Amino acid sequence: MRFISLLVLIFVIALPVQAEWRGHVSIESRQFLETGDQGQDKSQNSLKVEPEYFYQGEESLFTLQFMARTDAMDDNRTHADIRELSWLTYGDDWEFKVGISKVFWGVAETQHLVDIINQTDSLENIDAEDKLGQPMLALTLMRDWGNIDFYLLPYFRERQFAGVEGRFRAPYLIDTDYTTYASGDEEKHLDSAVRWSHTLGDWDVGLSHFSGTSRAPIFQPMVLGSNVILAPHYTTIDQTGLDIQATLENWLWKLEWVSNSGFHHRRYTAAVFGFEYSFYDLAESGIDLGLIVEYKYDDRGTDLAGTPVLDNVVIGSRLAFNDEQSSEVLIGLGINEASNQFWNIEASRRIGDEWKVTLEARILSQIDESMPTASPFYAIRNDSFIMLELARYF
Repeated sequence: MRFISLLVLIFVIALPVQAEWRGHVSIESRQFLETGDQGQDKSQNSLKVEPEYFYQGEESLFTLQFMARTDAMDDNRTHADIRELSWLTYGDDWEFKVGISKVFWGVAETQHLVDIINQTDSLENIDAEDKLGQPMLALTLMRDWGNIDFYLLPYFRERQFAGVEGRFRAPYLIDTDYTTYASGDEEKHLDSAVRWSHTLGDWDVGLSHFSGTSRAPIFQPMVLGSNVILAPHYTTIDQTGLDIQATLENWLWKLEWVSNSGFHHRRYTAAVFGFEYSFYDLAESGIDLGLIVEYKYDDRGTDLAGTPVLDNVVIGSRLAFNDEQSSEVLIGLGINEASNQFWNIEASRRIGDEWKVTLEARILSQIDESMPTASPFYAIRNDSFIMLELARYF
């Protein structure tokens, strides 16, 4: 934390006085369809603010993005994070960045297996799309044969979890006060990564390697007095990843593949592959319709906690109305080997120039409660919800 605090001080001092801010404030209301498995309430309301600041200098760029949320149900979800606090300088064929930043790798719609630089912000949502800011030094070299990105990651960010009153929690409370690491350097272990990316005609290809602390913890049970808790444990891993996207007329073909050494002293392989086919200007309505099919494969069978890791298929559709309000709808259905169903609905629309309304639903069904060890969703089987968010942009 001293490293992060020092970065904050340096960049706040370095920011130009003439700051022009932008961002948004939003009110979010989640309504769960059932009382939680641990007796949690059905209603969860929160307020979020996320300001951003960019300053373009001569061959340099300052970036600042901060988020803070206060939640009426879950004290743990009342949290804040610096998403970006970085300085970038560049030349004709290179870039160098230092600070706290976010890096995204991946092409798939349903899960980004290769996206490993940043820790998941699991308090924000269960879709693993929100990420914590990661302290880093990053160098990009741009060549005719592709771009090479090098990363040094000097400080590890732990994943945070729902509290006693929160939703999407395990039967036993996850207590981060008892976090352990495989590395004696703990959160100060120096992680590193490298990625080559290139466009070859209609094909976008990325090949990456990461070495360091796993972003996904293992949970170890501990007995504290009369209570049982789960203590996160972070292993040290090496992960090689490949991502490919081919744009062939109306088709988008996608593949993400990883080979990871961090599972019970043996290597495992996982992949997501599929396609999206688009119908443009459907029936001359101006609406674009995309049909999505993806399949996820994982050869582990069960994870280290004994939870099943199941292959699954996702089918979905994306509607882009191409109107002034940027109206969009995404609907997906995931079905795994246990026949569990996971419905995902996301819709958004702008209201004027400054407001945006978002509707989101996550619905779990077909989970056999008589077989708790057969489904990866058993612990959150009662956590289906509908969410409405109203955001004001400035």
